Amino acid sequence: MTSIEVGILGIVLLLVLLIIRVPVGIAMIIAALAGNVILSAPGPALTKLGIDTILIAQNHSFSVIPFFVFMGMILARANIGADLYEVINGIIGRIRGGMAMATVGAGAAFGAVCGSCVASVTTIAAVAVPEMRKYKYDEGFAAGVTAVGSTLGIVIPPSTALVVYGALTEESIGQVLIGGILPGILTMILLMLTVTIVLKWKPALAPPPVKGEKIPFPWEKLKYIWAVPLIFLLSMGGIYFGFFTPTEAGAVGAFLSLLFAVLMGRLKWREFVEAVEGTIRISAMVFIILIGGKMFGSFLTRSLIPMELVEFIQGLNVPPFFIIMIILLIYTLMGPIMDEMATLVIMTPIVYPIVTALGYNGIWFGVMTIMMLLTGLLTPPVGVVSLVASSVTKVPAMKVFMSQWPFWITLIIACVLMAIFPEIILILPRMMYQ
Repeated sequence: MTSIEVGILGIVLLLVLLIIRVPVGIAMIIAALAGNVILSAPGPALTKLGIDTILIAQNHSFSVIPFFVFMGMILARANIGADLYEVINGIIGRIRGGMAMATVGAGAAFGAVCGSCVASVTTIAAVAVPEMRKYKYDEGFAAGVTAVGSTLGIVIPPSTALVVYGALTEESIGQVLIGGILPGILTMILLMLTVTIVLKWKPALAPPPVKGEKIPFPWEKLKYIWAVPLIFLLSMGGIYFGFFTPTEAGAVGAFLSLLFAVLMGRLKWREFVEAVEGTIRISAMVFIILIGGKMFGSFLTRSLIPMELVEFIQGLNVPPFFIIMIILLIYTLMGPIMDEMATLVIMTPIVYPIVTALGYNGIWFGVMTIMMLLTGLLTPPVGVVSLVASSVTKVPAMKVFMSQWPFWITLIIACVLMAIFPEIILILPRMMYQ
């Protein structure tokens, strides 16, 4: 059996394991181990398994993951997401569709310090959807907008997905994180514009504001939300100007989040324990996926599949941009049927060598990858963020899914813009202090 055939066998085994619902990290470790056994022998393969696990887990740069997760857990329990929504809603809530726009803005702002789509949608949906119901918004539209805005948490740093991509490809994690800032802001603006367009087309989804009626501005909430820009600027600004490594920035953000929550009286002991438990659980899951992804990528490299694919694609008489569009389309199609982290760790070892061999920037492709995965967070049957929004708000899942297709198109348009104009992603990383 040739190495290429072993590589194909490993990919098939991985897909079978995923179909029977083996956790993605474990499935990748099993597939990599089986492939290495065939390529070498059981003894060396098992030795490699033990050594690789220790080396990957001991990598200091990966410690940024639990710091960012802990930061998000603390701020979610401090109810910052709800405060952000109330303040933004107090500013723009009385324009047509303003509450929906405020929901998108709150999702983006909370994502800037949380990094978890699930935490974001859980926090914001609980306050935004009841408020929109009160003002006669269509419940499917309200829950759908909440889910859409919350997806921005995986592209706006701190983002665990961006960190995992950087770890898998050995691109600069700091540059990959900074590269997500402008795409996140641009996508947020486009989604807000989509709210306006949708309501021009279907005005019944959100009634016009009653003349003379005002939404009181929640002045008392300002004493809480100042922490959001401060934590973001200190952690991400520290990376940008070279004051911190990503790990140090994560530690600073986590410490400031904890200090803020305690000083503001927003964190009881029980909630602190829950945040620690959640951090351990999520970090362990991410590390298993990361270990599996690195092992599977190493196995694929031994099988020579990525190199053969590079040679094959370079031999095709088609423009490189066309190949990139096909790859991004594959990501989009995989989103509805596979968890976004599974898609990321399975596809990256295969397509990253192809993208870089075609002359494209690895940081650009990393952010583009995460952008394409946004649609999968919304689309059935997986659509985890939409399902969480449905669960929190008690709005039927089908109503949530049906309300989102205009926003799904907007996300694709945002991706196309960043593919055509890569400087949207690369300008900030290139200006970073080196």
